[in-house]
Amino acid sequence: MAGNGEIEVSDEKEFSSSSSSSSQGLGHGRKYRAVVASDNDRAIVEMSSLESAAAASSSSSSSPFPNRNAMKVKASNQTNMASEEREGSLPTRAHANGDQKDSKLELFGFDSLVNILGLKSMTEDQTPAPSSPRDGDDGTINLERPRVLDTGVKLGTMMGVFVPCLQNILGIIYYIRFSWIVGMGGIGESLLLVAFCGSCTFLTTISLSAIATNGAMKGGGPYYLIGRALGPEVGVSIGLCFFLGNAVAGALYVLGAVETFLNAVPSAGIFKETVTRVNGTEVAQPIASPSLHDLQIYGIVVTIILCFIVFGGVKMINRVAPAFLVAVLFSLFCIFIGILLARKDHPAAGITGLSLESFKENWSSDYQTTNNAGIPDPDGKIYWNFNALVGLFFPAVTGIMAGSNRSASLKDTQRSIPVGTLAATLTTTGLYLISVLFFGALATREKLLTDRLLTATIAWPFPAIIYIGIILSTLGAALQSLTGAPRLLAAIANDDILPVLNYFKVADGNEPHIATFFTAFLCIGCVVIGNLDLITPTITMFYLLCYAGVNLSCFLLDLLDAPSWRPRWKFHHWSLSLVGALLCIVIMFLISWAFTVVSLALASLIYYYVSIKGKAGDWGDGFKSAYFQLALRSLRSLGADQVHPKNWYPIPLVYCRPWGKLPENVPCHPKLADFANCMKKKGRGMSIFLSIMDGDYHECAEDAKIACKQLSTYIDYKQCEGVAEIVVAPSMTEGFRGIVQTMGLGNLKPNMVIMRYPEIWRRENLTEIPASFVGIINDCIVANKAVVIVKGLDEWPNEYQRQYGSIDLYWIVRDGGLMLLLSQLLLTKESFESCKIQVFCIAEEDSDAEELKADVRKFLYDLRMQAEVIVISMKSWDAQAEQQDESFEAFTGAQQRISNYLAGIKENAHREGTALMADGKPVVVNEQQVEKFLYTTLKLNSTILKYSRMAAVVLVSLPPPPVNHPAYFYMEYMDLLVENVPRLLIVRGYRRDVVTLFT
Repeated sequence: MAGNGEIEVSDEKEFSSSSSSSSQGLGHGRKYRAVVASDNDRAIVEMSSLESAAAASSSSSSSPFPNRNAMKVKASNQTNMASEEREGSLPTRAHANGDQKDSKLELFGFDSLVNILGLKSMTEDQTPAPSSPRDGDDGTINLERPRVLDTGVKLGTMMGVFVPCLQNILGIIYYIRFSWIVGMGGIGESLLLVAFCGSCTFLTTISLSAIATNGAMKGGGPYYLIGRALGPEVGVSIGLCFFLGNAVAGALYVLGAVETFLNAVPSAGIFKETVTRVNGTEVAQPIASPSLHDLQIYGIVVTIILCFIVFGGVKMINRVAPAFLVAVLFSLFCIFIGILLARKDHPAAGITGLSLESFKENWSSDYQTTNNAGIPDPDGKIYWNFNALVGLFFPAVTGIMAGSNRSASLKDTQRSIPVGTLAATLTTTGLYLISVLFFGALATREKLLTDRLLTATIAWPFPAIIYIGIILSTLGAALQSLTGAPRLLAAIANDDILPVLNYFKVADGNEPHIATFFTAFLCIGCVVIGNLDLITPTITMFYLLCYAGVNLSCFLLDLLDAPSWRPRWKFHHWSLSLVGALLCIVIMFLISWAFTVVSLALASLIYYYVSIKGKAGDWGDGFKSAYFQLALRSLRSLGADQVHPKNWYPIPLVYCRPWGKLPENVPCHPKLADFANCMKKKGRGMSIFLSIMDGDYHECAEDAKIACKQLSTYIDYKQCEGVAEIVVAPSMTEGFRGIVQTMGLGNLKPNMVIMRYPEIWRRENLTEIPASFVGIINDCIVANKAVVIVKGLDEWPNEYQRQYGSIDLYWIVRDGGLMLLLSQLLLTKESFESCKIQVFCIAEEDSDAEELKADVRKFLYDLRMQAEVIVISMKSWDAQAEQQDESFEAFTGAQQRISNYLAGIKENAHREGTALMADGKPVVVNEQQVEKFLYTTLKLNSTILKYSRMAAVVLVSLPPPPVNHPAYFYMEYMDLLVENVPRLLIVRGYRRDVVTLFT
């Protein structure tokens, strides 16, 4: 800013201040926004009416601003041009009685115009919302559905959500395992099984719909939802587990398709088939199972072919998916037509047609042992029960995340995900319930258990159509898994939480080729295992873990009900989400407690790894809201009453740069941060690191924000648990006076002020320091804050410098036990743990020494403090001043300087004809009292030098500034007190007990 108030504009259109940086050195160059104000500017709000012209004129006549229509925003031509170029104009067109009228809201000429009626996107000229917490600090606000960048083909509800979900849900389990499940569990328990598993996914879908409609949703599906609700660590751990589940599910579908193909065309097998027995007897037609090696070879080939389709991108998948869906629907049609046309032993032996007798016989369960292929075998090693059936069947209801996995490819996530997912969930659940009744009434139990492809056997007009339908449907589900899993992994990598995942990053609009390769590698590895019944429990655990995360996310967000929680999907409640989460956990343990423990352990390991190796991020997750609510409740529970000494914690206000010079890139003295850590027991407690910036708040606001970030970063680097605060004030004294009154909330206000002693004030000839120093101490006394002043801060040890000797306390003034407590806190640190405590007390008479010593020892014993007590009588104390030549030299120097200062203010008062003035206020100087103060500090300094010259640290009571004494005098007293003492803590309590004798 130039001196005449004009604004100097650089080529980069940035405004820099020509003033120098503050004395604290918290910033040199300052940049400001282009805000032009002149004497003629007025705060004007102009809004045109939407009513008719007559109504507008009548309203204006009754308005308190009769000249409203004539009001204009005045600014220079340059400002108007810059404003138009920078912000543009957003006129609103409103249709009223067929007329179009402009409706504008203008604030002060330089604020952005808000389109009130049209609700256009407010992000047109702004940076898009960051996909990662490190991409930017501020998110933009959008009052309507967000505009999606046209990066390729965007999908609607049908092709983007409903079809993928339907293909994933109607997978291999329904075609080749569902009739077997009905035979093993019976109709009754099968209905319970479908209802139980369907309820879990239905409740999860409701929670998913609520979270997905609470704002714009980027790629990553459930990972994005869980991470933004429960935090990056939980999101990444569950997201990676869900990715593994999708990759393994791809192998499940591939194996199902290959097994179906080999059963339909046995001659295609390369290796010999496996023949099994039923119930210990050879059947007329032995049941053959495909060879494991055939499954492996064909599975690897099919997986590679599907990967090539996935590499074609969303456009290629959109062309292929309808063919798979048509095959699914046609196969279902043929199955149900075949059920209706079936008769006894037609089309195969064991088929009864829809028979009430078969329905009754198959109502109850018939659990037995089977071989690895699921064929009943008395020598089999697998015994089935309801819990095992849950693990086998649950993948048949999964797939509800197939649409949300491709959220980045959807036109409108907030509409498509709820509608498409719920429609697919209800459709398939209804289909399963009807199929249980039909299959149970269709065939004998032996046929249900031995014919693994009963759906093909009964299909109309011939089984080949069903074989083709099964193969295409399972390949379609595998294609959806191989499409969603890489995008999920790429979304986790793009958030830049784990550096190890950087290889899978992709730019917006590009296909995740590397992630697809990795997914295919995992899928091929599972295909090599070749056993569906071993793979499905693993998939089930990962899916259930993800579903539980979605439910818990919705439960937390709905229960906290933060202002930002405004989902468009209204049919939800936190209780439903909680029930859904509990159902997921119950199903996990019902299936297998061993698999549950392994999956939870894997998720915990990933969580631990992310918390250690991951980059910090703040996504505004639900835990932050929970912490906020908990903090509010805790603050209210603390109340405003005085804290009991048993519950007292030091809350230091660390004054970082009151005086002294530090490099620009060091916002706080390093040893001051180390000392602040010494005030906490085992790291417990909160510190507030404060710095005051001289200047005008409007001019220095941006500099203060930058300085606050620097200070906060430095605090984290020094591993200090605390917060950073930068305050802009006209002067250091005024800034501190405001802070000491307002900083903190309730009983979480700072109760102790920590700062360094101004040792440089005389050496640097900083004449303003005495008044500031005395003002700060007086403000702390009035505000009832304890004070700890560190002398010799440069020599303060860090955590690796072990100290030996003693911690000496000169306990002169009753301070509520603060000095004793500080010494105990110092002993808890590694650097001082080898020291012992010595307490020095002053007795008036020699005869009182022993009694005082006994009393202090008893007091310390009751306080559970180990310390040696040393009593000094006044007589021996008086003699110390004559023995210390170095102290006496400082004493005479202080006398001389005080005399010169007093003579100077007397001369000024005589010349101006006023009373004695110092620090801008009248003073009354009693020279005898000055001598007394000097002599007292001399005696105390001499005593410290005699007994504590080799002490690791000395603590002494802080004398209050004498009333009506100039600040310069007080600084001389303090200098004499600390003379030649290398490391000293000057302590003053705050009229409250911080220790107690009682348990």
